[in-house]
Amino acid sequence: MALIKQRNVTAIARETLNFVLSVSKSSYPKEFAGMLYADNGVITRVDVPLTQSSNVSAVMNLFMLPVNPHLIGSVHSHPSGDMNPSATDIKMFMQNGDYHIIVGYPYDMKSWVCYDRVGKRRHLDVLDVNLDDKDQVLEDILETFGEEDD
Repeated sequence: MALIKQRNVTAIARETLNFVLSVSKSSYPKEFAGMLYADNGVITRVDVPLTQSSNVSAVMNLFMLPVNPHLIGSVHSHPSGDMNPSATDIKMFMQNGDYHIIVGYPYDMKSWVCYDRVGKRRHLDVLDVNLDDKDQVLEDILETFGEEDD
């Protein structure tokens, strides 16, 4: 039973994409990995669970993520610059949502691709959106688990 619902996502927030590119670049030559969240059809947040990373792989401890209906897929870097998914990538895609971004060296606005769960390319627009400090994803997490002071 999948905990990640299929959603119609059409875009990624520019600020979110810049975050992914920046973290991937700072992780180089090791891989970066995270999980993607969307609100109203736009990817707005990346969660970075505890990850073991090397030059050839990044393994996320997904059991540490809170259950959230806005979780739609994953993101990870390929330090080699090859943004094609490996067989291992596609196996992970099939288990973790419908939107998967691979970013590659040199980590600029042209070095990323989005794929579906079977490795077919997806188009995502890059939008300038106002990301609230408390977006819907965070609101759902707080509603589920409560505020820190609770």
